[in-house]
Amino acid sequence: MPVLMAISLCHLLNDTVQSLISAIYPIVKQSFHLSFTQIGFITFTFQCTASLLQPCVGFYTDKNPKPYSLTVGMIITFLGMIMLAFSPGFALLLCSVGFLGIGSAIFHPEASRVARLASGGRHGFAQSLFQVGGNAGSSFGPLLAALVITRNGQGSILWFSLLALLATIILFKIFGWYKNHLFELKNRPRAHTHHVKLPRKTVILSLAVLMALIFSKFFYLVSMSSYYTFYLIDKFHVSVITSPLCMA
Repeated sequence: MPVLMAISLCHLLNDTVQSLISAIYPIVKQSFHLSFTQIGFITFTFQCTASLLQPCVGFYTDKNPKPYSLTVGMIITFLGMIMLAFSPGFALLLCSVGFLGIGSAIFHPEASRVARLASGGRHGFAQSLFQVGGNAGSSFGPLLAALVITRNGQGSILWFSLLALLATIILFKIFGWYKNHLFELKNRPRAHTHHVKLPRKTVILSLAVLMALIFSKFFYLVSMSSYYTFYLIDKFHVSVITSPLCMA
């Protein structure tokens, strides 16, 4: 349970940092005189690194688990936050959100594996608790952005890098447990499992339908999260400080 709670807390801290990106769009648009197209490129860069890279990382670590990758991923997120706080222009903004996306892509596959290993057989409970941490973090990000960043400017993002630093320290503590547990699993005799062989066409069709459903869902959600604050500001004349609160 302590390991499960710790990895869920790290998920909360990670997703809090990630959700700051869309919450600060009105600030960076105003500061750097960005167009909506450029805002879209920021979202595109983050989603490409965080989403498209994630299954590649998961595919590799399924065969070659890397306990230290949790800490490495969070360090990359930490560096991305520092870059985001001091970005002088659009190009470095793209680089910083790219770093944040890479950190997220490395973190999630290994973190979900730790949650499963720490579940003690209660996989549903472990995954649910792990997901609660992520959902809570996604809610805290806009709230913290409204209370801190919108009032103090882009440089105050640096304070939120401390969240990534805290997560790095916690993950470093988890590293030893995870490494030892993987060693035990590796040396444990494998139980015989029966795999159902499905036709290749069935597998491809099922994955295609699943990908289409996920794509349509997140296409809608990302579009809303990226431009909802601007809609509120333009349509209802909500202030830049208040608009992130509506996202929370």
